[in-house]
This record gives sequence, C-alpha cells and structure tokens, in this order.
Amino acid sequence: MALDTAFQVSSSNLRFGFGCTRELGMDLKELGALRVMVLMDPALVDLHPGHAVLESLREHKIPFDLYTQIQTEPTDHSFRVATEAAVEGRFDAFVAVGGGSTIDTAKAANLYSCYPADFFAYVNAPIGLGIPVPGPLRPLIAIPTTAGTGSETTGTAIFDWREKKTKTGISHRHLRPLLGLVDPENTRSQPPAVAASAGLDVLSHALESYTVIPFNSRPRPNRPAERPAYQGTNPFSDQWALQALRLTHAYLQRAYDDPSDGEARFQMCLASAIAGVGFGNAGVHLPHGMSYPVAGLVKRYFPPGYQVDHPLVPHGMSVILNTPAVVRFTAQANPQRHLDCAAALGADIRHVDLKDAGELLAQTIIGYMKSLKMPNGLAALGYTPADIPKLVEGTLPQHRVTKLSPRPATSEDLTHLFQDSLTIWRD
Repeated sequence: MALDTAFQVSSSNLRFGFGCTRELGMDLKELGALRVMVLMDPALVDLHPGHAVLESLREHKIPFDLYTQIQTEPTDHSFRVATEAAVEGRFDAFVAVGGGSTIDTAKAANLYSCYPADFFAYVNAPIGLGIPVPGPLRPLIAIPTTAGTGSETTGTAIFDWREKKTKTGISHRHLRPLLGLVDPENTRSQPPAVAASAGLDVLSHALESYTVIPFNSRPRPNRPAERPAYQGTNPFSDQWALQALRLTHAYLQRAYDDPSDGEARFQMCLASAIAGVGFGNAGVHLPHGMSYPVAGLVKRYFPPGYQVDHPLVPHGMSVILNTPAVVRFTAQANPQRHLDCAAALGADIRHVDLKDAGELLAQTIIGYMKSLKMPNGLAALGYTPADIPKLVEGTLPQHRVTKLSPRPATSEDLTHLFQDSLTIWRD
C-alpha cells in the first residue's frame, strides 16, 4: 500500500474585526444575491448580532427570508426542516448567524437544496453512504456568535441522529462557507457557561488535531479529489493547533470571567478560527468520537446557564469530559506531542519524564475544567456503569474521527476510557 506524500490546506475566507458584521450587505450585493436565506439562532434576533445583520441587509436592499427554527445541537429532523425551507425559497445565497448549530444547519440546507438526495447519502460512513458532495454549493456567509466550534472555517456539519441516539455528520470541502465574518462584538451576548463549553471545544480541537496520526501514514488517494478533509497532522495544522492552545491558555478564563473584556473575546474568536483551520485539515480523534453518544444518549441533564427545554449536553462539555482519560491512553503513541500541548496550555514541562506526559496533560486539562465549572465526569450527567456498553456501541461507528487516533482503541479500550471518565477528579 502506497502512503500519501502530500497534504492539502483548505479553509473559508475569513474577515476579522469589531463591527465587520455590518459589511454583510455589501458582500451580498457584490455577489449579486437576489434572494437570501438568513438562518439565525432565535435568541439573537433581538440582540446586537441580529440587529447588525438585519440592519445591514435592509440598508443595502438585500431581499431575504429569516429562518429561526434552529435547534441547539441540531438533529436529522431539524436539518431536514431547514432543507425544506431552503428548497421552497429557491434561495441563491445563505447567511448563518449563531454558533455551530446554526452554521451547520445552514451547510446542510445549502447542500441538500443544491443536490437533493436521500438524507443519509452524504452522511459519513459507515452510518451513512459517505457519497462525496457532487460539486460547489451556493454562497454561504457564516457569522459566528460563539468562540468555539470554528464551523465558519470547516466543511463539517454535525447532527444528532435521533433514532440511534448518537451524533454523526457530513464532511466535505464543498460545505465550507464562502466567507466567515468573525466579529468579536457578536460574542458579547455569549453567556459564561457557553463561553466555557465553546472555549473547551477550541482546546479539544487544537489538542486532538496536534495528536492525530500523521498525514503520511494514510493511504495515497487515487486522485486528489479523494484525499479526505481530515488528513492527519501536518506541518501546517501543527502551527495553528499550538497557537490556538496558547491563546486559549492566555484568554479563555478572562473571556469566561468578564464578557466585557474585548481583548479576551477577540483573542478567543481568533483561537476558535485558527483551531478550526487546523482541525479542518488534520482532523480530531477519540474525545470527539466518544462525545457523540455522550450527547445523544443523555436522558435528564439540563446544563446550567443554557436556556433549553430538553436534556442536553453542550458539545464542548461532551468532548472535554472524555479528554483526560483519552490523553493518558494516547500519550504513549507520541509523548512529546502531548508534552507540547501541556506546555502550550501553561504547564511546566522542564523536568517531566516522557512517560508522565499523559498524566501531566490530563491534570492540566482538569485544571481548566475546574476553573470553568465543568461537571466532574459523566456520572454528573446521569450516566452509570450500566450505560457504558451503549456509549461504546455509539462510538465504534465514528470512523471519520476514531480511525485518526494515534493509538487504536478497541471496544475493551473504549470501555475503560468511559469508566475512567465517570468521575474525573477526587476532591
């Protein structure tokens, strides 16, 4: 088997800066947009991000329909409903205003309205057929209002598959937004609990993309178009990952403590986007793969600081709860890379033996979890040892990410990782 010798770097165009949201109308006018679908988190309509977007559209006389049926942690059903609205509206451009849930919903609506197919045709294998997206989509401008998912940079759309009580997604370069308007002013309305979960998602994206398998350990594709979006760690993604971790160390706690701290909000928006560019080209691994059933199987957890009417585990929370156990497990595959992550997150690694890399990184992450008031493990969400077989079952099909793990994880390994994640620290 010939191994790959090249990697590809792809990302959305990005524009950063306070107030850049108000340039939206000009961008759409230059695109020649005649009918725009604006997908917006309903909580934002009467807040600054909503006002800025709608005022810019009206000022520049852009015809639009406002769609607000966005579900926190979207589902296959909510993707389908948004697609139906997109097909009915015959839009020639899309705007997404919100967190990853809104941006991912817009990606799906854009995809299925351009290339109608059975819903699971484009969904990642083995859950779906994994058929490649046939071609370019209509223009999508993403305006993130949280500093976490990096969805404005990536070609990934994640959803809850209700029937199987797990998460999966669609991943292809054509799903990437045409443009991301990253305006730190839009994260001022982000509640502290959301800032914490989103910021820990940044940490996870960067850490995982720096520790996945190398790009040159994968099979060489038959043609460039078949090279996967998640290619493995590479010199380009490495730089983004480490810098995102450094920014998270310097600014996440500040952004959590004080939403009026403009510098902290700007820097976390930057960390989110550059981590997105990194993992959008390298990939993520076990913490994300394990997070999908954790979010999908939850029965009675209502996260503090979130206004939801149904049990929910926020994405960043569902990922970080698995991360300490995972880094202890994966560190032996490349201990130096795990030490690099710990150092970027503020740990002193000068006298640390390589065999202790996983434990040091785990304890460093736990420090962030405590200061950001994360639950102490899966048991705090209502999970018990009896739930672990189902959690393992929900992780095994997540090949898009689990196969990028630097250390392969069997069913038995996953069982131990979930057991170790039930309670993370002892006070």
